[in-house]
Amino acid sequence: MKVCFVVQRYGLEVNGGAEAYTREVAEHLCALPGYEVSCLTTCAVDYQSWKNEYEPGVTVLNGVKVERLPNVSERDVNSFNKLSEKVLGAAAARQPLAKEKEEEWMERQGPNCPELPKRLRELHDEYDVFVFVCYLYYTTYFGLPEVADKAIFIPTAHEETPIHLGIFEKMFTLPAAFYYNTVVEKELTNALFPVSLSKPDNGGKGGVGVELPDGIDGEAFKKKYGLDEFMLYVGRIDENKCCPEMFKYFAEYKKRHPNSALKLVLMGKPVCEIPKRDDVISLGFVSEEDKFSGLAACKFLVLPSKFESLSIVVLEAMKMNKPVLVSADCPVLKGHALRSNAGLYYSGFLEFEGCVDYLLSHEDEVSRMGDNGVVYVDNDYSWEKICEGYDKLIRKVASKSQDA
Repeated sequence: MKVCFVVQRYGLEVNGGAEAYTREVAEHLCALPGYEVSCLTTCAVDYQSWKNEYEPGVTVLNGVKVERLPNVSERDVNSFNKLSEKVLGAAAARQPLAKEKEEEWMERQGPNCPELPKRLRELHDEYDVFVFVCYLYYTTYFGLPEVADKAIFIPTAHEETPIHLGIFEKMFTLPAAFYYNTVVEKELTNALFPVSLSKPDNGGKGGVGVELPDGIDGEAFKKKYGLDEFMLYVGRIDENKCCPEMFKYFAEYKKRHPNSALKLVLMGKPVCEIPKRDDVISLGFVSEEDKFSGLAACKFLVLPSKFESLSIVVLEAMKMNKPVLVSADCPVLKGHALRSNAGLYYSGFLEFEGCVDYLLSHEDEVSRMGDNGVVYVDNDYSWEKICEGYDKLIRKVASKSQDA
């Protein structure tokens, strides 16, 4: 079974949820008997500039053949932001714009890689199935139509303004099948694009498997960074992840609890300004060993993002027996907390304050929440079950394509 993943960025140096997800799935499918897995992507590492940082050409990473193509331009942030104000403003107001204007937005959103759709045309007959990850980028919008009859589409959809652009209405009719990371994502996609109901899918039981690496040591992590009592944020430190709100809430919490020793530790690439405070510690991009050791050492994971389609780090925290604190405004994260009984969710500062106080003061209940999280992940997010689901859908699409 020859499978080609198509995603905007791919590599060990790439810091992004959808991209890390793609690499994890591709590498695990490689281990299935009879599978040959590739990835077609761009030379970019950074999702804001789309600068070509990897060399173009073919390499092999952890068993996956990776073909990278160069982008023809980097994003002009100022002009793109001005265009976005117009295009996304119209989408938010549900006002139609000309297809040409929305496609201009897509090209300038990037990564602008005209070679990729052409390359997919060439590869059509070489692969049984093509798997496209993330609806939002050029690689999917312009690439999927070239191999639609063999395409499994992982939209990573969540409620946000861009998904209401008119250009996506046709795109969501094209794939042979859909793979959803959560039930919430399936429900949203089916509601926005009813044609998706007629396509094969995995029922919303998807995502990634969670495995713990060797070398996890929470106490060594605390000693290494001089930490004791802290809550942990893992991911891009970005306005789009609602980090400024988290900083504001944390500062207000410490103001109202002046004797609290709680610190906020950040892991990930900074894309927005981080407050200069002694109790906010930014570690930057860390190793997997440090990430999991940090999860072992923290009181709880906090994720303020309102726009998530899965959240691998939430599942990792649960697997590490840690409760999670998430935004009630994100249906996916709230759904994880409700279905697992392993987390709390908040809307507004007062609920944030109440949740933090509870997680710091109810040791027995927090311990049970941690145990619940382990059960939740083991039941729904083992690699064995994830790969079984992928294999079933891939074979269904490949069989249908061969019959056609």
